[in-house]
Amino acid sequence: MRITQLPGLKNPVHDAQDTFRALLAAMAQPGKVFDLEVLKDTFLQVKAAYAATCLTLLDLETQVWLQPGFTNEFKAWLLFHTGCSFVSQPNLANFALINDVETIPELSNFNWGTAERPETSTTLLIPVENWEGGQSIKLIGPGILANQQISPKLPARFWDCWKANHQAYPQGIDVFLFTETQVMGLPRTVTFDL
Repeated sequence: MRITQLPGLKNPVHDAQDTFRALLAAMAQPGKVFDLEVLKDTFLQVKAAYAATCLTLLDLETQVWLQPGFTNEFKAWLLFHTGCSFVSQPNLANFALINDVETIPELSNFNWGTAERPETSTTLLIPVENWEGGQSIKLIGPGILANQQISPKLPARFWDCWKANHQAYPQGIDVFLFTETQVMGLPRTVTFDL
């Protein structure tokens, strides 16, 4: 199948707006799961919600780091639909696309922004199998009104690094987690208890 025939958003303006609203809500209410179903099947190696987010957030001005393991087809699809640029080092990226959560680099390898410009930090997009099966943690921070217990399957070292990430606020990275049709936000403003 030619790359130009691989699907993008069916209704680019409306679908991108719906996706962006879901992503904003996910960051505003950390740990809460939001549906993101504007794409049904990408014919690619990534989950549909993940693909829709790429099509919404990436553009000609974004620098993207791809974790090794993504196919050439996926890279060509991203380039065709978004025009983004690819960088070889994670600390140069506006967005880092992860395809294997078990081999995710240490969070310190990404750009945490500067004291003057914390918004220049890297945002990570990470796929997870489901929202269960990992270490159970209680999120604490802005946007969390009640007991927000989550247990996505992430390596234990991710949470070790997350404490340092939170302590660097206002610098630090933000993370979106994805299942096939849902998204969860983990902004740098939140920390956790076990």
